Amino acid sequence: MYLNNSKQIVIKIGSSLLIDDNKRIRKNWLLEFAKDIKKLIKDKKKVIIVSSGAIALGCKKLNINKKNLKLDQSQAVASIGQIEMMNLFNEIFKKSKLNLSQILLTLEDTEIRRRAINAKRTLDNIFNLGFIPLVNENDSIATSEIKYGDNDRLASRVAQISGSDCLILLSDVDGLFDKNPKLDKNAKLISNVREINHDIQKYIHKDISEHGTGGMRTKLEAAKICQISGCYMSIANGLINRPIKNIINNNYCTWFIPKISKLDARKKWIISSVSPKGELIIDEGAVQALKKGKSLLAAGIKDINGKFNKGDHIKIIDKNMKEHARGLSSFNSEEISRIKGYHSSKISEILGYVSKSEVVHKDDMVEV
Repeated sequence: MYLNNSKQIVIKIGSSLLIDDNKRIRKNWLLEFAKDIKKLIKDKKKVIIVSSGAIALGCKKLNINKKNLKLDQSQAVASIGQIEMMNLFNEIFKKSKLNLSQILLTLEDTEIRRRAINAKRTLDNIFNLGFIPLVNENDSIATSEIKYGDNDRLASRVAQISGSDCLILLSDVDGLFDKNPKLDKNAKLISNVREINHDIQKYIHKDISEHGTGGMRTKLEAAKICQISGCYMSIANGLINRPIKNIINNNYCTWFIPKISKLDARKKWIISSVSPKGELIIDEGAVQALKKGKSLLAAGIKDINGKFNKGDHIKIIDKNMKEHARGLSSFNSEEISRIKGYHSSKISEILGYVSKSEVVHKDDMVEV
């Protein structure tokens, strides 16, 4: 079972799960959902929540209809709704003794390499502090994202950059059907999808609610991203109480199977830049460490070529100019020139601030 085998999970909540058709906040549902999260954490799983609903909650507070909003008005309403949403989640999750942290992102934050790396490190540090990241699209400054609809694609990008094993899109449907289940009682659920081809695309049905702006189309776009990121993705019914427990017990949903492994996907992402920005020349001890799958430490660096920033793609070579690996640098070139050859324990003293001990972490490195 894909969910049981996942160590890190992203769960996306649609607007229709937070607010019903009568514009009432579904507090009891959110209370039960918090119990699901509590159980996942008890099972040693890391959880990231991506929630839509800022604009919907803003509309509720202002007593206006979302359908009548222009783009610039949506952005203003979103800024009001963000506070409402965090207050709602904090109120409910506190009852299950769960601590939340808020991160506001746009798609650009997940698509520009340096910003994506920084976002991942922030998420990792939030986990280390014992908090649950609650990610929402930064609707107050986003433009095309609001028009594109929902947080489905953003959730898939969050799953991608965070290295998550599984993304669950909780919606108001059980999954992907061969016919519109709201109109045809004989519609059949498609349990597994390995290829999003023309046959799958034709199963898209119009299913947009007042509060959400997406539908099955945006979910399939999210699935495409997950499939090339080595991440399993599920579309499941979130309207029922304890939706995650229901997936684990009944598995009545649609699963999208990744095309490649998560490790292979990350390797492709790391080396996908046009050309490396610089080179690190390492000693024989560091060469042997890399062969054993270790991270590159400052002590093993003999010299440096080029100027580059933190997060840039660099080559790792030996004194004979033989390339051994490529990776993402945890420091800029000026910092590395100061710490090269020194033990990791000396880095904070040399630079004047606490930083990572690895110059290139093993998870950010690909052997060549």
